[in-house]
Amino acid sequence: MTTVYENGEVQLLPRESGHYIAENSSHVSINGEAVKDLANKIFQSLESNEYSIKQWKQHTLHPKKMIKETVDWIFVVDTLNFSFWSETHEKRYLVEFKGQQYSGYWALCAVINRAIDEGIPITDPSYYSKITDEQMKHIFRSASSTCIPLLEQRKQHLHEAGSILLQKFNGSFANCVQECSHNAQALLKLIVSNFPSYRDVGMYKDKKVSFYKRAQILIADIWACFEGKTFGEFHDIDSLTMFADYRVPQVLNYFGVIRYSDHLTRALHNNEITSHGDPLEVEIRGCSIWAVELIIQEVQKKLKGNGTKFSGPVNSIIVDFYLWDYSKDYWRAMKHIPIHRLRCTYY
Repeated sequence: MTTVYENGEVQLLPRESGHYIAENSSHVSINGEAVKDLANKIFQSLESNEYSIKQWKQHTLHPKKMIKETVDWIFVVDTLNFSFWSETHEKRYLVEFKGQQYSGYWALCAVINRAIDEGIPITDPSYYSKITDEQMKHIFRSASSTCIPLLEQRKQHLHEAGSILLQKFNGSFANCVQECSHNAQALLKLIVSNFPSYRDVGMYKDKKVSFYKRAQILIADIWACFEGKTFGEFHDIDSLTMFADYRVPQVLNYFGVIRYSDHLTRALHNNEITSHGDPLEVEIRGCSIWAVELIIQEVQKKLKGNGTKFSGPVNSIIVDFYLWDYSKDYWRAMKHIPIHRLRCTYY
């Protein structure tokens, strides 16, 4: 399946991109037996209610109210949702909020919530479309000696996104959601067509492929927060894929679902993948997408069996959330699994 944009550009959508990359990958392979094992582990967590869509709002820093303002909170967070990794655990960017320190993605959520508590209108595009260097430095101030990476790029993203919301969508991402009539693919196309910072694409061999990590997670976060209702109601939510970053591939590699060639393993240990679009990076991300699709197929087979008690949604979003949370809960066990450490604004 392809998508065609107004300029005539044609590219594979994320699911088809993942399949194409996995079929042609030279340095990443998918282990079918490990897929079944991990699918069984996830199925058991779902069936026992250890994990569900409700997990999203159970995180302390995520919003709980299903209102329009929450949509704009999620939009700002996902516009800035990239590049949190640190060189070492000791050199992390940390944010102090309400007596606790947070790192990674949670540091970003803490930043936004802290700004709101301080009376800063950080979710208002009239404010962040013109946000200054000094305001950025204050809002993103660190509790450690390490500053948040790519602060200038984050400012540029806010300027761009805020200006577009004001010019085209009456100042709220909620209007973008409503314009798409509960269609996730329509919203995905609206996002990547109108907001350049979300255009996470690349070339692999002879085809243009897409990953749309932040664009898809933006839709997924709204779906999860609103529990599939009102702003979060999407009739085709299962058409989204996992969100190809650096942490979920690490978990998939940890479980043996995706395997790396000796060449790729050396490149990862030597931090040789340094640019977005590198063929090795594309293979890691694309094969991760397709591996999760295969996991979904196995979980759904189990759901069709007799006696299952689980009746909630099962899709790539749920599996991605499960794996990402696993990476945070068991990071010590996975310290030996390398990730592709490159600085980019797509993930």
